[in-house]
Amino acid sequence: MKDQFYKYIERLQDRITSTIEELDGAAKFNEDIWKRDEGGGGKTRVIENGAVFEKGGVNISAVYGKLPEALRRQFKVDEGDFFACGLSLVLHPKNPFIPTVHANWRYFEMYNSQGEIVTQWFGGGQDLSPYYLFNEDAIHFHTVCKKVCDNYQEEFYPIFKKNCDDYFWNTHRNEARGIGGLFFDYLKETDMFTMQDRFDFVTAVGNSFLESYVPIVEKRKNMSYEKSHKDWQEIRRGRYVEFNLVHDRGTLFGLKTNGRIESILMSLPPSVQWKYNYSPEKDSEEQKLIEILTNPKEWV
Repeated sequence: MKDQFYKYIERLQDRITSTIEELDGAAKFNEDIWKRDEGGGGKTRVIENGAVFEKGGVNISAVYGKLPEALRRQFKVDEGDFFACGLSLVLHPKNPFIPTVHANWRYFEMYNSQGEIVTQWFGGGQDLSPYYLFNEDAIHFHTVCKKVCDNYQEEFYPIFKKNCDDYFWNTHRNEARGIGGLFFDYLKETDMFTMQDRFDFVTAVGNSFLESYVPIVEKRKNMSYEKSHKDWQEIRRGRYVEFNLVHDRGTLFGLKTNGRIESILMSLPPSVQWKYNYSPEKDSEEQKLIEILTNPKEWV
């Protein structure tokens, strides 16, 4: 399973980066291949200062070795080895009318002292963080998410959509990071689903990513904007940074497993503002976004 999934994310990385380069039309991804001393490594691809994307990364990695102490405590085991691989991406657009997007699809195995698998699971999802709210964009993104879920189980979308709303919640701000999408974790073998079933579902979600995001970028990339729109984008990016550094489990996992810091923090935007006690004007487009972020909505 781990070989099967790693080959899949290699192909997916190629497909996503080539599509994003074509969409940007100016910048190309720079590739950085790295090794982890304890075992494994990855392939980081970063795009910067493009015509459409100010910064973005599409990374794959496969790391393995002894479970670090923090993870042994989390899994309540005295010892064990692990293997984890996945694709993680974040795209920060230049135009504030294009939303930032994040996605991640991953696989994990843990072994006993005899090298036997004692647990394995899939996780992942995709979510959208707009700066200005266009209802049709939100509906499109969630419609694609729901369609791929409904092909497997009708209960998947409402469960994974709520998981996403709950997970990407900045508790210290009492607001969502964005308008959500899908989030699932610990998808294991059950009486109803084999691990191959789980693989098929997670890869179908990964394959739907470009369909969910590219049409939104194409629709918004040529919209004109003012400095005030850019300022608001950078203020909202600050909330994005806060979530990633304070709450995000993927960031914390990378730091606890001696991951490559440049790849872990690739998700952070290039320019950010923090204004003291800032609130947008009443009835403004900026305020309309805040209202949705404090009260997650059912889009489809």
